[in-house]
Parts: sequence; C-alpha cells; structure tokens
Amino acid sequence: MIKIKWPVYLPATLLTISCLTISCLTVSCQKRPPLQNGIWKGELSVAGNKKAPFLFEVSHAETDSASVTLRNGAERVKLDSIHYRSDTLIIPITAFDACIKGIISGGTVDGTFIKNYIENDPGIPFHATFGTRERFTPAERIPDTGIDGKWDILFISEKGDTTRNVGIFESDGATVTGSILTRSGDLRYLEGVYTTSGVNLSAFGGQSPYLIEIRFTDDSTFSGKFHTARSITEIVGMRNDNAELTDSGSPTRLKPGFQTLGFRLPNPEGINISLSDERYRGKVVVVSILGSWCPNCLDEMEFLAPWYDANRARGVEITGIAFERKNDFNYAKTALTRLKNRYGVNYEILFGGEVGRESVANALPELENFTSYPTTLFIDRKGNVRKIHTGFNGPATGLFHEEFKREFNSLIDSLLSE
Repeated sequence: MIKIKWPVYLPATLLTISCLTISCLTVSCQKRPPLQNGIWKGELSVAGNKKAPFLFEVSHAETDSASVTLRNGAERVKLDSIHYRSDTLIIPITAFDACIKGIISGGTVDGTFIKNYIENDPGIPFHATFGTRERFTPAERIPDTGIDGKWDILFISEKGDTTRNVGIFESDGATVTGSILTRSGDLRYLEGVYTTSGVNLSAFGGQSPYLIEIRFTDDSTFSGKFHTARSITEIVGMRNDNAELTDSGSPTRLKPGFQTLGFRLPNPEGINISLSDERYRGKVVVVSILGSWCPNCLDEMEFLAPWYDANRARGVEITGIAFERKNDFNYAKTALTRLKNRYGVNYEILFGGEVGRESVANALPELENFTSYPTTLFIDRKGNVRKIHTGFNGPATGLFHEEFKREFNSLIDSLLSE
C-alpha cells in the first residue's frame, strides 16, 4: 500500500520506451552470456550506505524463455523473460515499469535497478552472486529474546513525527518472516535472520527494496531502522500480544451533502461506465481506488478477482478506478489490460487519470481527504456509500489478512440482506 505525500511524483506503469522496449526486445539473435540456473543472492543499495539483500531464482537460462522469480518468505514473483543486449543482461519488471540491467561475469552480475518512468534514471546499484542461498549471514549465536508474535511499532520520521503500526513475526530456527501493517497497507513479505543482538529483515518484490535492522532492548522492546532506497526511518517496537490498528474510520470521507458517486469514466475499450448503468442498478457495489504501480492494490486485486467470480451471482458488482503514472489513455489502456489479464479480472477497471490528489478530486469530486491507495468504498443497493476503507491487509500479514476477509464478507452479507 502506498501512503501519499503531496506533491506526488509517482511512476508510470508497464510499457515505456526504455530498456524494456528497446534494450529488451531487439536481442533474440544476440549471443547469450552464460547465466546459471538456480538460486542467486541479489543486493540493492539503500539509504545509509546499506545493502538490502534478496533471493531470486533463474530458470531455463539456456533458452529464450529464461525467467527470474523473486523470493521473499512465502511470496514468489515471477518476472518476464530475461533478455540480452550484447553482453548486458536485462531483467524486465513490467508490472512496476522497471528493469534490472547488469553485466555477467562468471557467477556474479553487477549493474543497476532502473525505473523506466524516470527520465535518465541513474538507477540503484545492484549486485548478485550465484549459489548463495542465505539472504543474511546467520549469527553464530542468536539472542535469547525471540521476535515471534505481535508488536506495536512506532515509525519516527526525520522530523520527529510518529505513526503507530503493528508488526507480526514468526521464526523457524534462525530464520524470521513476517510483515508490518500500517494505516495504508503493509510492507508485504519480509524475510531475514536473527543476529547476535536482534533481527535483520529485507524484501524486494520488484518496486522498492526494504531493509529493517532491529536490536532488542530487553525481552519486550526493540529499536531499529527501516531503510528504503531514499530514506531511513527510526522504529521502536513494544511487544503486545493484542496489538492491532484501532479502526477509527478512514481519513477519506464523503463531502457534506453527498451520498452517492457520480463518476463516468472510460474502461480500457474506451466505453464510459457509471454506477447508473444497468449492470449496477439494485446491486451492492465495491469500488476500489487503485493504481497498477501499487503493490497493496495488487494484493487487493488478487483477493477481489476470484471473490467476484464466486459471489457476483448474489447481486454484487466490483469496479476499479485506476490512477496511473501518466495522464495518457493509451498508456493506461496497456497497463490496465495487462493487469486484468494477469489477475483474471472479470469486473470493470476504469481510468481515472494520472496518479495524484488533483486527479482523484476531478474523477471523484464527492470525496475529501483522499490519502492512500488502495481506498475501497462499499455501496448499498440504493447507490449510497455506506463505508470507506483505507489500505489493504495483504496475505503477508497472516492473522490480519484473515480478519480483513471475515469483516469484508460480513459487511457484504449485511448489505445484501437489506
């Protein structure tokens, strides 16, 4: 889930004329450098002169359908086929309009992680080593304190602002997995190990590398740092078996005097869709405000797509309204068509404009204080908005994901019974 800070400069999705379309697609007849099948350890530079490690697996390296699968805990993210340009290896990350480019030298690759939507992006330094199956070097002696369970976790910004989040972790020997749930979503699948004094965790799912360094203060508290490519956030954890994010309601709400949504927006075929169409009349409708660039939005879609197929006959409809990296219909058409095909989506996804507060205000003028993607609205049979929910508790959050599904189904059942 992406928390919006304004002004926003968020990326554009999928196909751009960049290393993906030029470098990646003109090379099938070129000599293929040697690349070993199997597990590789990758590292991406993050703030504080640190490295965020992750594992990936190369398959069918000797063929034109060679592919890479990112591995984070239980998560597996299969990327598009590897390409080459001369002696340069190119790994497209199409979903996030990015790629990794590097030079193979024996059992290593050195290069950069590039975001195609950023003009002349210098990239993030990337290094990979074949045959290393350990994300972090395990400590010879792990601490007596364990991290298993729930934690209240404070994020403290460089300005001193604090936000309260919830962590949920489990360990298997020296290996630790889990996630951190925030108001706007979660940090997805974190994986790491115990150190001599705490825990190191990392993740890379194709968009942004994460590194979390934790040091236990005592049996019930820890301190540490959360590194992204551009920032460092101080964190403080307090063990709490009952930790949860209090549901104080979404910061996004309807403006006074409004009860319904009056949007009329195009789908990828260019057909304008509105809630007054016959397809939606007299039905319970879920409206998801999303972006194809937003990992938590994709988690939500992975839940909603099969749920819709199983429940649509009950009188439920879903509509997505996507805000993309460019205010360009053809660009959005490519992104949204690819998204629907990837997740097998049989409900409408409409193009709302370029990502940002102004576009949301233009497409959905009934809303105020829009802050985060995804934001989901629940609409009753009369067309009235009954609830607005910000964020999505993805599968990486375990118990919180199961709780979300129960509450989602309970709310839908209640609205259908009216």
